[in-house]
Amino acid sequence: MPVPWFLLSLALGRSPVVLSLERLVGPQDATHCSPGLSCHLWDSDILCLPGDIVPAPGPVLAPTHLQTELVLRCQKETDCDLCLRVAVHLAVHGHWEEPEDEEKFGGAADSGVEEPRNASLQAQVVLSFQAYPTARCVLLEVQVPAALVQFGQSVGSVVYDCFEAALGSEVRIWSYTQPRYEKELNHTQQLPALPWLNVSADGDNVHLVLNVSEEQHFGLSLYWNQTGPQIITLNHTDLVPCLCIQVWPLEPDSVRTNICPFREDPRAHRNLWQAARLRLLTLQSWLLDAPCWLPAEAALCWRAPGGDPCQPLVPPLSWENVTVDKVLEFPLLKGHPNLCVQVNSSEKLQLQECLWADSLGPLKDDVLLLETRGPQDNRSLCALEPSGCTSLPSKASTRAARLGEYLLQDLQSGQCLQLWDDDLGALWACPTDKYIHKRWALVWLACLLFAAALSLILLLKKDHAKGWLRLLKQDVRSGAAARGRAALLLYSADDSGFERLVGALASALCQLPLRVAVDLWSRRELSAQGPVAWFHAQRRQTLQEGGVVVLLFSPGAVALCSEWLQDGVSGPGAHGPHDAFRASLSCVLPDFLQGRAPGSYVGACFDRLLHPDAVPALFRTVPVFTLPSQLPDFLGALQQPRAPRSGRLQERAEQVSRALQPALDSYFHPPGTPAPGRGVGPGAGDGT
Repeated sequence: MPVPWFLLSLALGRSPVVLSLERLVGPQDATHCSPGLSCHLWDSDILCLPGDIVPAPGPVLAPTHLQTELVLRCQKETDCDLCLRVAVHLAVHGHWEEPEDEEKFGGAADSGVEEPRNASLQAQVVLSFQAYPTARCVLLEVQVPAALVQFGQSVGSVVYDCFEAALGSEVRIWSYTQPRYEKELNHTQQLPALPWLNVSADGDNVHLVLNVSEEQHFGLSLYWNQTGPQIITLNHTDLVPCLCIQVWPLEPDSVRTNICPFREDPRAHRNLWQAARLRLLTLQSWLLDAPCWLPAEAALCWRAPGGDPCQPLVPPLSWENVTVDKVLEFPLLKGHPNLCVQVNSSEKLQLQECLWADSLGPLKDDVLLLETRGPQDNRSLCALEPSGCTSLPSKASTRAARLGEYLLQDLQSGQCLQLWDDDLGALWACPTDKYIHKRWALVWLACLLFAAALSLILLLKKDHAKGWLRLLKQDVRSGAAARGRAALLLYSADDSGFERLVGALASALCQLPLRVAVDLWSRRELSAQGPVAWFHAQRRQTLQEGGVVVLLFSPGAVALCSEWLQDGVSGPGAHGPHDAFRASLSCVLPDFLQGRAPGSYVGACFDRLLHPDAVPALFRTVPVFTLPSQLPDFLGALQQPRAPRSGRLQERAEQVSRALQPALDSYFHPPGTPAPGRGVGPGAGDGT
C-alpha cells in the first residue's frame, strides 16, 4: 500500500530533512556491485531451500556481512513505498590443496593446477527476506576476476534493490551461497511504526488503538515469539467468535496454520454480547460497539415505569439491520427517556438500552399514543399499554382508557410531545403526572377523613380503646416480629420420605406463621428459571428483607458439602436428586467463606438422622439445632434479631412438634411398627 510522505515523516522522525531517503524510480528490482566485480540478478524469485552444508572444493566466495538501508521506491512523485536495500559483503574462503605426489609427477602436475588457480571465482548468492505476511528469495550471480582473488580477503559487495516492507514490521534476512559451504548469515531489523497503531494503558487494561479508514480491511495478529512446546492459557472472558489463532515457524517460506476455533462456541458468543455496547451520537444517530461482526437487527421500543417489558414499536416502525461500528439512524423528531433500542440476533433479544435516559433523565410516567392514518384523512388513536394498544376513547377498565378523555384533550391542545411522524402515522408522548396528583390528593383526603372519624370513635370509647391498644402492644412484643420474618429452607432431597418430612416441617413453621419458601412449593418456577437462578433470587430476597436461611442437614447434604469443600466444584454432568441442593451451595458458600453467615443463617438436623458434629466445621459457625429436641431454641433463632423472647415460645414449639410428629414416625418407623412418642425439650427423641 503506498505510504503518504507526511506519514513517513511522522514515522521516521520529527524533521524529515534529518533522515533523507534515496528514491528509486520504477517497479523493477535491480542489483549492482563493487568496482571490478560483475553481478547479475535472476529474473524471477526462487524457492527458499538452503540445503545442507557441503565441503568446499577450493577457494569459494562466501557472504561475511549484511548491511541494510531504507529507501523509497516511487511510481510517482508522491506515490512511494518503503523499501529495504540489502548489501552483501563477500570474501574468499578456503584454499587449494597441494598434491601429495607433486615431486613424483613434476611439471605435469604443476601445469594442471596453475590454470584453476589463475581463474576467476563465481558464486550464486541467495538473499532470503521474511516480513509478515510475505517471504521472498532472490538469486544473485557474482563473478570475481582472478586479480582480486586473495585468500581470506574481502573482494567487495553486491547490492540488491530492494525488498518492500511495511512500516512497523520486523524484517528478517538470510544470505547463503548455492551450494551452501558455510552457515547462513542472518540479520533482523525493526522498521519504524506508523502512528495509526498505538498502545495505551487504562488501569490494568491495555488498549490497541487502530486508526484506519472504514473502507480498509485488516487482520491483527498477536503472536508468541517462543521456541519449544508451549501451553498458552486463554482467559474464558477473552473468547469471542472472531478470535483466531495463526501458528508458523520463524523460517523462510514457512507454512502458516490458521484456525478459528471459537466461531460456534456459546461462551464466545455470550462474551461478545456482554462486551457489545450501544452508543448514542446525536438525537437520531447511534452505533453498536462490538469486538466482532455479528448479524443483528434493531428496533425502537417503549419502556414504561414499573418493570413492565419494553414494547417494540413494530409496527409502525420497522426492524433495521445493524452493522457493527457503523452509524445508524432512527427517524425521530424528539428524544424521550422511555424510548429504548432493542437488538435481536437469531430471533432472540440480546441487548436493550435506553440511550436517551442518560441525557433526558429517568423514565417518565407518560402514555405513548399511536396515531394511524388511513385514506381520506381517516385517523385513529390508541394508547400503548402492557396488554396491547387500547383504542381511544374506550370504555375498558385499563389505565389509559380511564385517562382517555384527558389524553385526547392534551393532544388537541398541544401538550403532548411528538416523537415520530410520516405518511402512515405518528407517535405522541403525553404526560399523566397532573392526573395522578389529582387522584392521590383525593386518596389523601379520604385517608384524613377516615383518621378523623377513627379518632372520634376512640375518644367516645376510651376504655375499650385502652384495652385494645394493650392487647396490640402485647401481641407485637410476643410474636409479631417472628410471624412476619421470611425463612428460606434449603435441604438435600435424599429420598421421597425425607422430602415429605421437610414438607411437614415447612407447613408447621407456616402455622406460626413464618413466611416460608421451599422448592417443594415452587417446582414450576424452579423448572422455568433453573436451580441456580431460583435459589439465588430467593436467597437475595430473603436476606434483603432481613430474613433467615435455614440449612437442613442430612447425610446427603453433608456429603455434598464435603465434596464442594474438597473440590471447589461439583462434577460436570452429574444429575440426580441432589442437584437442587448442589445449586444452592453455589449461592450460600460464599457467605460462609467470607464470614457473612452469622445472623442470617441457621442450621438444623433431625435427632435420630444426623448428629450435629457430623456437620462440616465451616457450617458450624452458625447455630445448628437438633429437631425436635431443640425446637424452642430453633424457633427463637427464627425471630427477628432484636425481638424480645416470648413466654409463648414453648407453646409454639409444642405446636410445631405435634404437627411434625406424624411425619417423623412415618420416616423413622416403617408401617406396622409402633412409633414411640416424642416430646419437646432437651434429649427428647434422642435415639443414640
